[in-house]
Amino acid sequence: MSAIYLYPVWLRLWHWLNALLFLTSLVTGLSMHFALGWLIPFDVAVPVHNTSGVLLTVSWVAFLVGNVVGGNGKHYLIDIRALPMDLYRQVRYYVYGIFVNEPHPFHVSAEHKLNALQTLSYVGVMYGLMPLLIISGWAFLFSGDIPDTLFGYGSIWIVAMAHLLLAWMLLLFLVVHVYIITTGETPTTNLKAMFTGWHKEGESAEGQATIDSDDTGEPAAETR
Repeated sequence: MSAIYLYPVWLRLWHWLNALLFLTSLVTGLSMHFALGWLIPFDVAVPVHNTSGVLLTVSWVAFLVGNVVGGNGKHYLIDIRALPMDLYRQVRYYVYGIFVNEPHPFHVSAEHKLNALQTLSYVGVMYGLMPLLIISGWAFLFSGDIPDTLFGYGSIWIVAMAHLLLAWMLLLFLVVHVYIITTGETPTTNLKAMFTGWHKEGESAEGQATIDSDDTGEPAAETR
């Protein structure tokens, strides 16, 4: 079994704090939007939502700084020339190969911890959707300071719909993200890595070697 230290302490702490803040914002936002008083009372949801939104902004800025200072940003660089073929292999694996026990087309390394599909989705989320969500949230918070209309429509309505749409898109990403976590070498391999910092490969291979070994402890002869 091989192990690579991929997730430093700061990144793991940021990851779990960011997840907590996003889920808090999501639950309170849903309570406010759909008036789900049975979930969280409106007068409680509003200040909690605003506070988590401010902290989420700080968390996002910390992520950007950490990527530059801590070197994590290298994992978000996209190789344009290799992208089409890498994407094809990765998509094919997720829609077909994983169900017929094909080997994963991408192997994690210290230089590349994200496959092509992960890189595109994380770049889109952290450098696209997340800043837009934050901007729309701040616009909502200071709605009294923005124009009454934008492009002929009420500015509050535009900001509200944009904020809601972005939140739903990020929720969809979260659902897919949780699923992808289970597609590692074992269902818990990727989750453990985000707690320990160490990404391990070879666990299933070792297990298979144990099953295939004979009573002497030597690998069983291959049959065809």
